[in-house]
Amino acid sequence: MPSDLLSNSGPNDYNADSIEVLEDMEHVRLRPGMYIGGTDDRALHHMVAEIIDNSMDEAVAGHATWIEVELHENGNVSVADNGRGIPTDPHPKDPSKSALEIIFCTLNAGGKFSGKNYETSGGLNGVGSSVVNALSDHLRVEVARNKELVAMDFARGVPQTKLEKIGSAPNRRGTKVTFHPDPEIFGYLKLKPARLFAMARSKAYLFSGVEIRWKTGISDGNTPMEAKFHFPGGLSDYLKERLEGATTYADKPFAGTVAFQEKFGEPGKVDWTINWTPSRDGFIQSYCNTVPTPEGGTHESGFWAAILKGIRDYGERVSNKKAKQITRDDLITGGCALVSVFIRDPQYVGQTKDRLSNENVQKMVEGAVRDHFDNWLAADTKSAGAILDFLVLRAEERLRRRQEKETARKSATKKLRLPGKLTDCTSKDRVGTELFIVEGDSAGGSGKGARDRKTQALLPLKGKILNVLGAASSKLTTNAEINDLCEALGVGMGTRFNVEDLRYDKIIIMTDADVDGAHIASLLMTFFFTQMRPLIDQGHLYLACPPLYRLTQGAKRVYVADDAEKDAVMAKGLGGKGKIDLQRFKGLGEMDAKDLKETTMDPATRKLIRVTVHDEVPGDTADLVERLMGKKPELRFQYIQENARFVEELDV
Repeated sequence: MPSDLLSNSGPNDYNADSIEVLEDMEHVRLRPGMYIGGTDDRALHHMVAEIIDNSMDEAVAGHATWIEVELHENGNVSVADNGRGIPTDPHPKDPSKSALEIIFCTLNAGGKFSGKNYETSGGLNGVGSSVVNALSDHLRVEVARNKELVAMDFARGVPQTKLEKIGSAPNRRGTKVTFHPDPEIFGYLKLKPARLFAMARSKAYLFSGVEIRWKTGISDGNTPMEAKFHFPGGLSDYLKERLEGATTYADKPFAGTVAFQEKFGEPGKVDWTINWTPSRDGFIQSYCNTVPTPEGGTHESGFWAAILKGIRDYGERVSNKKAKQITRDDLITGGCALVSVFIRDPQYVGQTKDRLSNENVQKMVEGAVRDHFDNWLAADTKSAGAILDFLVLRAEERLRRRQEKETARKSATKKLRLPGKLTDCTSKDRVGTELFIVEGDSAGGSGKGARDRKTQALLPLKGKILNVLGAASSKLTTNAEINDLCEALGVGMGTRFNVEDLRYDKIIIMTDADVDGAHIASLLMTFFFTQMRPLIDQGHLYLACPPLYRLTQGAKRVYVADDAEKDAVMAKGLGGKGKIDLQRFKGLGEMDAKDLKETTMDPATRKLIRVTVHDEVPGDTADLVERLMGKKPELRFQYIQENARFVEELDV
């Protein structure tokens, strides 16, 4: 099919008048996803977290001893503390405005950049307070400072009053922020008491020096209306609660705190606690400056490196030669850990702070934890021996299963028991292998030419797979596409699923960049979430990111993912000669092998999205999946009504 041709006619249609300049608050409201990750339930509650984090920074810095979080009957939420109070004097760069107004109405404004006011802080870009202000239809700030109480009101990021003195405050100090999320942004979504209660409780665990006070005027039947949280044991108290009733290999967890200044000459510290249990699935929850990092990062990597090297060295000291077989995967099996770091200049992947990326943090955490772990193992030989035996057993089971899987791979291929449409890779080891699940034979044909035969396999699926939430269990076992998928992966469904049987290291859903492709990807993710959840939890499931357009100008060629990126590239130009040739890929089958390899399959140049589950309150994701993919169409209709007005474009 010939490409669409864009001519250079009408040059006056694109000029300086075409360039829009948005004020800070306007841009936040137009693109909230850039600042809080979207307009869904998680993003809504992230707004509260941004304000709580400001108060937590005051507490961690030693200026506040309590924080109060209150959800009001009218949907407002208030966060108050007894810290120093936001500065209210005129700002030197703009004396017509107070520092408070600058903080709440200007992006990249705050007191946390230099490290002079806060040695460590959860906020780093100076956007949290201003973003919350922009996305609230009403926000009020009260500050008790210098024995005076002042206040200022805002609406959608715009001041509604001047900074006004409303009374004296001889015995009060600190900041109180009350806001109401804007229905124009979040629709009918409401703040949930249970989710805010869990958020407030977790903050108290992360810093033992603060008391969190909780109040709510909205009853959900389960969440307390009032509570106070103060945990002197910090993370150890949290882990004790998480493992209540479970048998553990150590009587007391391995826990500790190390200041980086003592060992590395850097401000900050690391707190940790870990124990192993045969009766629970392993997990790790990590935090940076009290902010959750659900996708982990360098602090997690440093922690596991210290534990792995420590247990291997201990095995060598007690003449257990099998200890050297232990890997990080074995540690995580049954290993329940909490890791919290406080550092001056945290670097994250994205504004929502899901993954920490500071390279030096890995080295500091590893060095801090390692010495203490060696001493702990030597001091508690009973626990050390039990943990070592458990981990060696896990390593032996893993190696045995891998050997069985390698044998099964060879024999299954010879006997053609694998799905006939599967184009398998040649590697006999699961590590480093990838299975691409693609739409139909045409995409599979392009993929065969683009793949690395040694490590990359392809499985074409015919049409859209069964929606497992809307089907009877008998249909699951008789559905040809699902059976092919299970056979290719080497695993069973539901209770018969064992992640150790998985034949590939990465499972990559590679569908067309259109609405049908998104639907197929949603059906597949629903299948994996409901039938093979550990596959997601252990980081094996990914989404490919194929381009939607290819732009060519002379010898220059660029691939772009969406219309916004296309428009930006075309406005800037490719730097080639002649007209810009635009091709929209209607499917992966239209891409030649070279295009597909370069953009979507080559690990050196592609982009993958890892599928993860992030529940601030247990069951949130399961509830959303059931709402969107389950048997009750009225729930889907309600969700569409609540979110339809946020859709800017439809791909039809």
